Amino acid sequence: MLLTKHEKMLQVHFIRENKETVLAGLAKRNFANAETIIEQVLTADENRRKTQVELDNTLAESNKISKEIGTFFKSGEVQKANLLKEKTGLLKEKTKELSERSNAFAEELQGLLYQIPNVPHASVKSGKSEEDNENVFSEGTIPDLGENSLPHWELAKKYDIIDFELGTKIAGAGFPVYKGKGARLQRALINYFLDKNTQAGYTEVQVPHLVNEASGIATGQLPDKEGQMYHATVDDLYLIPTAEVPITNMFRGNLVQESNFPIKMTGYTPCFRREAGSYGAHVRGLNRLHQFDKVEIVRIEHPENSYQALDGMVEHIKGILRELKLPYRILRLCGGDTGFTSALTFDFELFSTAQNRWLEISSASNFETFQANRLKLRFKNKQGKSELAHTLNGSSLALPRVLAGILENYQTAEGIKIPDALVPYCGFNFIK
Repeated sequence: MLLTKHEKMLQVHFIRENKETVLAGLAKRNFANAETIIEQVLTADENRRKTQVELDNTLAESNKISKEIGTFFKSGEVQKANLLKEKTGLLKEKTKELSERSNAFAEELQGLLYQIPNVPHASVKSGKSEEDNENVFSEGTIPDLGENSLPHWELAKKYDIIDFELGTKIAGAGFPVYKGKGARLQRALINYFLDKNTQAGYTEVQVPHLVNEASGIATGQLPDKEGQMYHATVDDLYLIPTAEVPITNMFRGNLVQESNFPIKMTGYTPCFRREAGSYGAHVRGLNRLHQFDKVEIVRIEHPENSYQALDGMVEHIKGILRELKLPYRILRLCGGDTGFTSALTFDFELFSTAQNRWLEISSASNFETFQANRLKLRFKNKQGKSELAHTLNGSSLALPRVLAGILENYQTAEGIKIPDALVPYCGFNFIK
């Protein structure tokens, strides 16, 4: 799965010099009106640059005349000096007008750029939906549970470990209450994932669960085109949809040294998603929630090493699922299913035996310079020049569906067996 080729950042000069490459990449995503918006970008940039040249020339002329005025006053040529002063007044007006036009073109350009998703990696195939994703790896044995197996929401009720109705009473649908051994198992999973990540060299952080607008824009969650974020309007803060947002924003505006790579962080947070438009049987129980727990891994990498790092993240997640003895597969997402900010994403799916379907439990993505460009996250290369870093993130892991998979795949006639790797964290072997 190791990849070496990486795309350049989606910046204006790259769009200008590689217009066809960008359009081909956006076509993989089925990005509507790609040609129109790219032309608008190039026009806005051309207008901005022309205006800036005119502004620079006007300022240079104004400075030159100011020096001449000083010379005339010194030599006693007051009349000549006053005539030039009138001219500087006109130039000041022109400077103000050009400056306002330049700012307007720059704002227009930025607004257009925020609408354009990342250009997919060369390995990403065209496709419209999850149906077109490529299965690149699978592992584990799907257990035969017999005819009496139950889906996790029925198991949760049977053993009184998760109460969906109580969560609805308190907050609404999609906010479950974990109880007793269910709560203990949830906590055990969080600690287990964090321990696995820190053992792999990731530094653990605890971060805010709300972020400001600048943070949301920097990692690409804002503008929120699909209305998936909860917005605390009074303070203009957003509840995080993933720990990726606050963790990656720890490095916003930073200039790191090449010797700092790799930068590896992990953190546990609850995540909040409105999941607007999610209805039906496929969202029952833990399948789709408004609030859920997740342990995230984030990496800041040298561009030359980022795809090797992505491969390492994939192997790390595989190791955890192997230890939990859960059957899973890995999909390389097609263009139509790849997230807005990602150049390449691998999704991990767990087989839910009782539901007889695959459930997404993790993803690992390389954003290349897409986020770093917004973050203004740079590093000093060997030549001493400033260069954009690459950012990556992955779920390691999202808890609801892992928990669902454990409840369903480990159910027995005696109760739910706890995976061996989790027993030291739980303090019990069975849920009965």
